[in-house]
Amino acid sequence: MRLPVLLGFALACQPGILTPRPELDASQQLVVVVTPGWNSTIGTMARFERPTPTSAWIRLGNSIPLVVGRTGIAWGVGFDDASAEGPHKHEGDGKAPAGIFPLDTAFGFAPADSMRGVRLPYVQLLPTTDCVDDTTSSHYNTVVDRAVVPRVDWNSAEHMRQVSQYEIGVIVGYNASPPIKGRGSCIFLHIWAGPDSHTAGCTAFDQAKLRELMLWLDPRKRPLLVQLTVDEYDQLQSAWKLPALQ
Repeated sequence: MRLPVLLGFALACQPGILTPRPELDASQQLVVVVTPGWNSTIGTMARFERPTPTSAWIRLGNSIPLVVGRTGIAWGVGFDDASAEGPHKHEGDGKAPAGIFPLDTAFGFAPADSMRGVRLPYVQLLPTTDCVDDTTSSHYNTVVDRAVVPRVDWNSAEHMRQVSQYEIGVIVGYNASPPIKGRGSCIFLHIWAGPDSHTAGCTAFDQAKLRELMLWLDPRKRPLLVQLTVDEYDQLQSAWKLPALQ
């Protein structure tokens, strides 16, 4: 098993221009995360859906609380020129990526036949499942089974089956196809340790809400994570054709 994190869509952006986002035009499901500021470790998530790519967005339910990286969020790969404000993500900075990213693979401890309600491709985490964060490895920013790869060429990785908060989760398609070394790796939606916790760069929230989200995500609707500060969301809403949060 070798999974890029993740296939995703092209995320080109022109310097200094509030460029429309073609991946948003094609999507029918949005997971919108906003934080109070770049250094905030907390935020909220709202879900939006629409019946066709040209329909208006419909909000589903209320916002829920969540936590992000221990040092906040930062512009991810493909979004370095989206704004003059904010930091830029790099490996080990403790920041969750800001931008727009696909959600197209789920994972968990349970075998696949017990997760049939999940419509995303699903990967069962094994004791040998690693997400490689070693920038020198040919497997950087991929989820792999170290028992079957021809050569283990990494010295650093998350042993995913050993992390209780990865009992269920979704891979965020960040820094992929191909990954840029040093721009961040192993970004997931996963279970949080509570409202006062933080992550190493992922986005985490209540387990029941995460399970509900996993059952809702439909790969045919090209679901996306939109993750921004509140101010950046307000500034980019019109250009990116994002739904109103209120």
